[in-house]
Amino acid sequence: MKAVVLEKFGKLDNLKVEDLEVPENSENEVLVKVKAISINPVDVKTRSGKTALSKDLRSFDPIVLGWDISGTVEKAGKNVTDFKERDDVFGMINFAGQRKAYAEYVTANPAHLALKPKNITHVDAAACTLAALTAWQAFTRFGHLKHNDKVLIHAASGCVGHFAVQIAKHLGAYVIGTSSERNKDFLLDLGVDQQIDYRIEKFEEVLSNLDFVLETIGHTSFRKSVKVLKHGGTIVNLTSGLTEEDKTSAINKALQACFFMSVYSNGEDMNVIAGLLEREIIKPHIYRTYDFPNIRDAHLQLESRRTTGKVVVKM
Repeated sequence: MKAVVLEKFGKLDNLKVEDLEVPENSENEVLVKVKAISINPVDVKTRSGKTALSKDLRSFDPIVLGWDISGTVEKAGKNVTDFKERDDVFGMINFAGQRKAYAEYVTANPAHLALKPKNITHVDAAACTLAALTAWQAFTRFGHLKHNDKVLIHAASGCVGHFAVQIAKHLGAYVIGTSSERNKDFLLDLGVDQQIDYRIEKFEEVLSNLDFVLETIGHTSFRKSVKVLKHGGTIVNLTSGLTEEDKTSAINKALQACFFMSVYSNGEDMNVIAGLLEREIIKPHIYRTYDFPNIRDAHLQLESRRTTGKVVVKM
């Protein structure tokens, strides 16, 4: 089978298409013929060697990145009861370990998968894995967004952000999203109640007394976000590298704070996402698709930091 192997951490040229053996699924796993994969910022950072995950993967040979898949079950282990051959499935598999999703075939724990809704394509399904799971888990597991809460979503037009807007609206929240002016109409179409152009407005000067912030930027944005929250509000932070001073600022305001949220593979949550997709409550925005041999271009697009919605690679 064709797979994209990372020869060493660093530049794009280190991603190489190679021939590898089709993996064998265990009696507790399924073998999936992959139809589409999703590329996320964590893929790019890991490839560059800039995450803790990069260190964890150095011992693997070969190193094959990727976690987001949509495809068809080729084989089901004898102990697998949830899926059968020819089922269309999707999910974020084995995050944050290695699962070698940049490949034509991948083995997966059935507990990390859900049946793909019939009303969406494999490209759409692959887009709705890590990013949608992150938004769902941020609002329901790491924090608890309630009906009528006022929530600020940073980078609301991005990979996670555009799902977060839709999920927050589904949960009944008043949604404020930051983006550039060029993405204002996109956010309004998603349902945001208020858009803030981060290039000309300082959100910390125009907002106050919020219930929830989904913090996706890092650096000084975290402490500014703390300022706009009401006493006892909630902040969920998706970036690492907070200082002790940052954390103290949240503690002193008695915030319900998750200082670094790491999304995790969860079939129960994937089934929720599947239901939202089937009912068209959420929809992925596919910014661009790439063919598998051009996966470097997908990484390059994300490195540009000018991606609205998701980047997907077709097999």
